[in-house]
Amino acid sequence: MSKLKKEELEQDILLEYSSRFMHYYQTNKGTVIGGIVGIVLTIGLIIGYVVYSGQQEQEASVLLGMAEQELMMGNYETALYGNDEDFTLGFVQIANNYSGTDSGNLAHYYAAVSEFELENYQDALSFIEEFKPPQGILGVAAISLHANILLELENFSEAAQQYERAAEWDENSATTPENLFEAAQAYQRADNIQTATNHLQRIIDEYPNSSQASRAERMLGRLAAS
Repeated sequence: MSKLKKEELEQDILLEYSSRFMHYYQTNKGTVIGGIVGIVLTIGLIIGYVVYSGQQEQEASVLLGMAEQELMMGNYETALYGNDEDFTLGFVQIANNYSGTDSGNLAHYYAAVSEFELENYQDALSFIEEFKPPQGILGVAAISLHANILLELENFSEAAQQYERAAEWDENSATTPENLFEAAQAYQRADNIQTATNHLQRIIDEYPNSSQASRAERMLGRLAAS
């Protein structure tokens, strides 16, 4: 096919499709305009949501910082519920009002810490169950706290499972053997001696230089003797 004929053919195709579109537009003008308006509105909503989310995150971050100061000073009630006189919010309000933000998520964790310190273990459990732990080493402490709360509630098997989760969340020579040892102790209290023994042996085999290795050996000896 010659170059000229090819260009003429492409032009004919463009004209044909342009003609079809114009015909469709004329016969379905309302639908086409409605579709375009819908797309524009959707884009506008997305942009608005992004801007709103950013504002929410910024507000929550400021409020969270104020509540964190109360937590660090040991003022757990104020950290949880804020101070009416100072017009500050606590972790509970932040978690409820800014649930879609990172700070709102973190407020669940801090609320669980505060309730744990106040020995309100059931409330602490409710908050920690709503917290989404971050990936990596930063998530280990929160999962370990979850296990500690369950331990205080004497849910030994569930506590052991959370310690296992913490051990596997970010495998390293520090937190992994520590949480495996805690899991072994919890399994012992749940009368699951075999699983406790397995965890202790894993510490000895895989983390012989850890601070938990000698403790695991001693505990393994006691379990074998009993």
